[in-house]
Amino acid sequence: MNIPLVSKLFLIFFVFQASFVWAQQPVNTNEGNQNNNSIIDELNSERPFQGNVTVYQDEAIKGILAKPAPKELPVFSSADGSTQYVKMRGYKIQVFSGNDQRKSRDEAYSKQRLINEKFDDIETVVYFQSPRWILRAGNFRSREEANRAMNELRGQFPNFGKEMYIIPDTVKIPL
Repeated sequence: MNIPLVSKLFLIFFVFQASFVWAQQPVNTNEGNQNNNSIIDELNSERPFQGNVTVYQDEAIKGILAKPAPKELPVFSSADGSTQYVKMRGYKIQVFSGNDQRKSRDEAYSKQRLINEKFDDIETVVYFQSPRWILRAGNFRSREEANRAMNELRGQFPNFGKEMYIIPDTVKIPL
């Protein structure tokens, strides 16, 4: 075995490994200076010892990347104007779904009436989505809120329990 050759290879490997680790360290050029550049501006900027990147793009793309996210959701009012709410992605509890045209409509409305008698703070909606009648309850921001309400509903109506589950849906959150 050639010891000088092995030691030279080990030294080259060590130097290569050290430089690789050093190159992976992030360079913080904005210490204390918040810079609101787009990702393209950051890529096009020159940084010592990191090489240069040039990105060519259409002006339409630059306009899309620089567009700020909408800050507020549109506000809606109820039919009588008494409450205002925003629509957003959230969760509802699907209480009933049936496709028997003769009985499902009546069953959905009777379950809605029972829920509204016990829980006046939970909004319920019955609608027809061919070929099913569906009853959904509540407007919840998080799955945890919906789960707590579903447990309360199951406590009051144990015979509804097997049909109930949480689904993502558009919800109305009052202001």
